Amino acid sequence: MDDGQQDLLFDVKTPLGFRVRVTRAYWELISTIKHPVMKGREEDVIRTLENPNEIRISKRDPVVYLFYKFERYQRYVCAVTKRLDEEGFLITAYPTDAIKEGARVWPR
Repeated sequence: MDDGQQDLLFDVKTPLGFRVRVTRAYWELISTIKHPVMKGREEDVIRTLENPNEIRISKRDPVVYLFYKFERYQRYVCAVTKRLDEEGFLITAYPTDAIKEGARVWPR
């Protein structure tokens, strides 16, 4: 196994048919620097990517998708990904109280 695979934290197939891979090192960056509130919430992000309530395309970048999973009253987990053909990567993940504007692509 190559180093990239050994460092893989998760690899999830989304309802849009592309996969999202996240390395341990990148998750560490997200959960310690970008959004420390996400520390220990890897499973929430996996569930959000596998079974979201809604997916939207970013208004700024047509290959960036925002996956939303309802958590509790007016709270969602948002996983932001970038899609390159059938592969994707996680840009960031965070809790939010609002679904951002942008075209909804799932469910149709």
